[in-house]
Formats: sequence, C-alpha cells, structure tokens
Amino acid sequence: MDAYVVNAVAESVCEGSPRPFMRNGARSVSRMPESVPTGMLIGASPQWRAVLKRASQVAETEATTCLQGESGTGKEVIARFIHSRSPRRRGPFVAINCAALPEQLLESELFGFERGAFTGAQQAKPGQIELASGGVLFLDEVTEMTPWAQAKFLRVLQEREFVRLGGTRPVRANVRVIAAANRDLRDAVAQGDFRSDLYYRLNVFDIQLPPLRQRRADIMPLVERFLSEFGHDASRALRLMPDAIEALLRHDWPGNVRELRNVIERATIVCEDGAIRAEDLSLEAAPVPEVDTSDLDVLERRTIERVMRDAKWNKVRACRKLGISRTQLYQRLRKHGLENPATPAVDRSEMTNGFSSS
Repeated sequence: MDAYVVNAVAESVCEGSPRPFMRNGARSVSRMPESVPTGMLIGASPQWRAVLKRASQVAETEATTCLQGESGTGKEVIARFIHSRSPRRRGPFVAINCAALPEQLLESELFGFERGAFTGAQQAKPGQIELASGGVLFLDEVTEMTPWAQAKFLRVLQEREFVRLGGTRPVRANVRVIAAANRDLRDAVAQGDFRSDLYYRLNVFDIQLPPLRQRRADIMPLVERFLSEFGHDASRALRLMPDAIEALLRHDWPGNVRELRNVIERATIVCEDGAIRAEDLSLEAAPVPEVDTSDLDVLERRTIERVMRDAKWNKVRACRKLGISRTQLYQRLRKHGLENPATPAVDRSEMTNGFSSS
C-alpha cells in the first residue's frame, strides 16, 4: 500500500454509488475474488492514509469492526476493502441498511422466517445473516436498529447463533460483522437509543472516517477520478476551469465524497464543450428559511408535521430529512400528539422467533 491507491472495492470511492438492491432495501450479495481489481480507494492525505492503515491492520483478523463517520465519507467502501483483504474474501459480502427497512421488516430480513411465522409468510425464507454465511455482514446505519432487533442481534455476537422468526431450531451464524454509523455510538448509548452491551460487542475495533473538509488534499484526486469516469461514459474529454477548481477547494462538502461525486456528475451534464466552470457546479449554500415564531415547541411541531406530511408518513424518509434517529422521531411524535390514523397498528405478537427481548 505504498501510494494508498488500492485495488479493493466495487464501483468508486463513494459509498453511495449505485448498486443493485434486493427486496426490502437489502443490497445484493456480491462475491469478490481475491485478485480481481474491481475499483480503487483514492486518497493520499495523512487522514485517509491513517484510515487505510487501520483497515489493513484489522482486515486479516476476525474482529468485529465498527466504522463511524458522517454520511458520504466512505464507510461501505472501507468495509468492502476489509472484506477483500480478509480470510473471508472468497465469501459473500452482504450489506443491509438498517434505516431503509420498516421497523416490522428489519427483523425478518436479518434473521429470516419460517413458514407461518406471521400473516403472509407462505414459505420459509433465509435472512441476511444466513446469506452472509462464510463472509461478511455489513450493517449500515446500525443506530437505527429497533430495540427488539438490537436485543436479538446481541445474541448473534455472543453465541454465534440465532433462530428464525417463528422457528425453534438454532441456526449457526458463520459471519464476520462490520457495523457502520453516521452518529456517535457513545452519544446514542447515552441518549438511550442504543444498547450499551451491543455497543461494546460491536466496537471491538473502531475506525473513524474523517469528513472530506478535513482531508482537502484528496479533493482534486477524487475529482480527477470522477471526471475520468463520467468522461468515459459520455465519450468526451472533460476539463476543469480555474474558477471551478477554486470553488471545489473552497467548498465545505457537508455531504462529503458522495456530494462531490454528485456535483461532478451534474456538472458534466450541464457544461458546454467539456469545460466545467464554477457556475456549472451549483455549490451555492441553500438559504436558511425564516421562521415566524420564537416558541421552539411550536416550531418543532410545525417542522415535524410538515416533514411527515411531505414524506407521506414514511418514518425512514422523515428521519433522514430531520437528521434524527427513529427513536427520537417516535418520542417527538408522541410529545406533539402527531399520528397518521390511516396507518394500521402492527401486531408484533405474530412476529416471534423464540427470543426474549430483554
């Protein structure tokens, strides 16, 4: 890893790059042969070199690994890099986004279910843990796991076994777990959103991913990579004008590498003659809306009510827009008496797998 430009992962450095998805938000299972150069990790800044060094140190072990960093910093990319250099590299890499699945489906996707486990379960189905057997299970946005799922996944880490929903027979969990969070897990524990015992099980080896604004030396190498990618797709040469370079280096990149990739992709579409100028980047900060009240409770209620309405009462989308956890959203909905009467209650008594949630 002399130059820390490593053939390791699929697609690009951006963890948000498009990938095939399975039903209910679980990404497709991928197998990565040991020597196939399927992508690159790009960056030579001291901060990024430190990340890759720690990832290399833990890759050859079986240690449960926890990746923490802002959204768009490359957590899944690092997870795939660890997988590609691990003894399990010939096994599957299964990624599941805990925030992308409705609460009542997360457990069934993780643990699978037996026929008749709940209404509509007409045949047995293996969960993502079983599909990842012999490989790596990547849990993205792990802080969005429901308390019920947290309790059952703790058993997976402790006993290396689980039971499908509606089942009675223990199933061996032959997986290495890599978890990721865009919140500080310690804060989530302190606020009661995450179990402390699960935190200590997941945080055997932690890697903190720096935001792009803290490794600005990597901005232009990343830009060159994206220009090459999109120029090849569009079959034309692309170049940056001096004002665009200045704007790229000055921007704070709150969306990190994902935002950078999207900005470059959009600029390649709107630019003329392949010359990208500052005006093509659309980097102006969004104006802060004015509020008509100084009552914070009133403002909070109005904001949550508007976001929930815009999201059509989809709590996953609302949490993302508000920047809060699912537990925090539920607390605020109860606080302000907000509910969607059209949504039927979920009968959790039909979804049991023999575990106690305590």
